[in-house]
Amino acid sequence: MGCPDWPKCFGSWTPPTSVEQLPSHYKENYSAYREKKNQKFARYLRLMGMNETADKILADKSILTEADFNPLKTWIEYVNRLVGVVIGVFIIAVFYRSIPFRKDRPVLFWLSMITLLAVIFQGWFGSIVVSTNLTTWTISVHLFLALMIVGFLIYLIHASGEALYFDAKSSNGWLLIACMAMLIIQIFFGTEVRREIDVLSSKFPRENWVTQLGTDFMIHRSFSWIVLIFGLVFFLQIRKTIVLKTLSRVLFLLILSSLVTGAGMAYFDVPSALQPVHLLLATVTFGVELFLFFKVSKRISLDGE
Repeated sequence: MGCPDWPKCFGSWTPPTSVEQLPSHYKENYSAYREKKNQKFARYLRLMGMNETADKILADKSILTEADFNPLKTWIEYVNRLVGVVIGVFIIAVFYRSIPFRKDRPVLFWLSMITLLAVIFQGWFGSIVVSTNLTTWTISVHLFLALMIVGFLIYLIHASGEALYFDAKSSNGWLLIACMAMLIIQIFFGTEVRREIDVLSSKFPRENWVTQLGTDFMIHRSFSWIVLIFGLVFFLQIRKTIVLKTLSRVLFLLILSSLVTGAGMAYFDVPSALQPVHLLLATVTFGVELFLFFKVSKRISLDGE
């Protein structure tokens, strides 16, 4: 909530650095702005049959509480938005470069268009995350949309490059599917743990968060070993393939690093510096698994080849 409005930040394209630079009555103004945006979002939810969710958003008045100004958080959010703009520009360029291939290799054109639309939707949904004051389920949706976009881009890298496929057993493709499924489940429980911490952070000091966590944390902690075991089994299966051996080793180290950072959060009271690192490792792991899957599997072309 470093920038309460979107796409600007406190009404300006350059974020403020002190309270004196803020608009007058900014808390009341942005609270009213957020309420108006949430009413519109609730109408969209009702159109999709999500009446209960819409009612919860409108009934939760804590969503309208404006946070105190924090220049560090403001600049973190602003940099996040700048990176998002750069991503958008690159993906527009990807779509533009895909236009000449719309007849010969339509998968490149259509998937580039879908990726661009997904990024636009992701940007809009980011504004919903802000307007709902970081409502936990919106953060989770925002995360999984990002993973979906990563998946699209990985396939575009694969489909637009040379058709390099490695002589690996077909079982390895299924093993990678299992690895990705385990990781997605793990990320889901991770978002549930984060949701619990969001609630606990307003009630308890940091050193008591972990002890107050419930079943989701226990599952998330135990499930990390399953993810690690699947990664190890894949590495052992593929170790004789020279090219894939290096990438599979990277994959195993990523999974191990994710487990270590998760343990660090559990044993050292969830230090804020480890949270983004933990999530970044999981996201990169998903991308590497997906890339490996395309390389060890038989070619499945959306062009009908």
